[in-house]
Amino acid sequence: MVLPGGMPSLPLVVLTGRGWDPTDLPGAWAAVRCLAALLPEADVAAAAADRAERFERLAAAAARLAAVRESGPLLEALASAACDLLGCDRASIFLHVPDPATDESGGGAAGPGRLVGRPALGVEEGELSISADAGVVGAVFHSGEPARVDDADDDPRVAAAVDDRTGYQTRTLLAVPLLAPATATAGGAPIGVFEAMNKAAGPFTDLDQEILAALAPHAAAALANATERDALVRSRDAAAARAADAVDGRIRLIGASPAVATLRDTVNRLAATDLPVLVTGESGTGKEVVATCLHDRGPRSKGPFIAVNCAALTESLLESELFGHERGAFTDAREARAGKFELADGGTLFLDEIGDMSPGGQAKLLRVLEQRVVTRVGGSKQIPVDVRVVAATNADLAEKVAEKSFRADLYYRLGVVTHHLPPLRERPEDVIPLAEHFLGTFSAKAGRPMPRLSAEARKRLQAHAWPGNVRELRNTIERVVYLGTGDTVEPGELTFLLAPGRPGTSGAGGDAKLTDATRDFQREFIAAAVDRVRGNMSEAAKLLGLHRSNLYRKMKQLDMEGD
Repeated sequence: MVLPGGMPSLPLVVLTGRGWDPTDLPGAWAAVRCLAALLPEADVAAAAADRAERFERLAAAAARLAAVRESGPLLEALASAACDLLGCDRASIFLHVPDPATDESGGGAAGPGRLVGRPALGVEEGELSISADAGVVGAVFHSGEPARVDDADDDPRVAAAVDDRTGYQTRTLLAVPLLAPATATAGGAPIGVFEAMNKAAGPFTDLDQEILAALAPHAAAALANATERDALVRSRDAAAARAADAVDGRIRLIGASPAVATLRDTVNRLAATDLPVLVTGESGTGKEVVATCLHDRGPRSKGPFIAVNCAALTESLLESELFGHERGAFTDAREARAGKFELADGGTLFLDEIGDMSPGGQAKLLRVLEQRVVTRVGGSKQIPVDVRVVAATNADLAEKVAEKSFRADLYYRLGVVTHHLPPLRERPEDVIPLAEHFLGTFSAKAGRPMPRLSAEARKRLQAHAWPGNVRELRNTIERVVYLGTGDTVEPGELTFLLAPGRPGTSGAGGDAKLTDATRDFQREFIAAAVDRVRGNMSEAAKLLGLHRSNLYRKMKQLDMEGD
């Protein structure tokens, strides 16, 4: 018996059996009509049950994500959760990395930046970088609107070059914008894109898009917390490194120059006071070391030392970061949080790169410095703070004051005492004492005897201009210790230094471009790593922080295949 179903999902009903009689037709037709009426309700109930089950899984995944503290594992957990919830093959979190200014003064217009996808499951490098204005991901980042692709072959928005580079074929795609957690003064700014690819059972659905969009805020909040924790861990590790460098619990100021002798005297006299200190000097000269010495040698040494990079704080984030917030003060403020001033109470607050603070941030900072009280965002209670402030900058604040880009009253408040750290090139007599100090420190950490500097190596160290100052010297010696094997540091181990007179550099007699110098450095650095592990490419890749295939690819780019 063949009957019409009367609806798209039930176009035809075929009944089979024995003994059918034409008189059975009216009853069968009535049964089919009842079935057609009940099926939509059953579909709705099944869809509701599926939706409820998937949102339960989403809540469980969000709870698990909250327990992941480090950025790397968190990104992997987010991608894995998206794949599980959506039934797709791969997922990535693309975070935006802005381009620097285009001209040398830093004032040119910046480019669109890059979107860096991690963990980029299935991609050998584990990280995929694309232009921020390319493909579906770029469109979602700029528009702030989700996007779905049901057939990548017929959609011109899909960047085929990415598939060509990775060897992965995209069939279907779903992408939603990733927004930073909202603050008290501003909504969440776009920070990236959450992307899922190749659903196993057909194209992505409206419910899939809703699920991924609901997961995105949890991802952004978890990433913000993990990033902050990473910064605190780095701060802790830096403090531990400083402690390892210390003698009798105190950080040492290494150097034999008159400038360092004057600095030691200044630090010893100022440590016992609560006077604000402004430390100026080029990047890498040791401004944070001076701040730490002032803290460690004074009566506040048992209190906290909190460092804040003012250049990393936008005006919308400054109040919450420095002064804290109350629960419910803004979206995602799920609990009260103390700011850096409260955390530094009884100790020292180091404000690095103070010259890059926004004008609004300068006004708020000045008010706290004058009143010595903070009010959390969303609160009304005034919280007294007892904090010594040490500020640092590599900018000419006096010039900024003249240009009216830095408040004069804040400049005078911070610069009660100002000390300038000369660059390392102006105190060459400090190079060897610092190099030997770093040799001893890193040799102990590497578990090897401390090598000595040969006479020629000393000459090469002292001949270098050190544009990166003490930080560059420290990193140079660290490479020598971990990549070298002999008892003596020879000048050949320092060939990566851009020393005056070295072939291929911009020093005396050199006319090479930056790209050439960078290429030479990479070749020498990779060759030193391979030599250290006696040609074991897997160990060399591990030493360099690369995958083995990436190391081969890099060597091929550098024409090192025959090396």
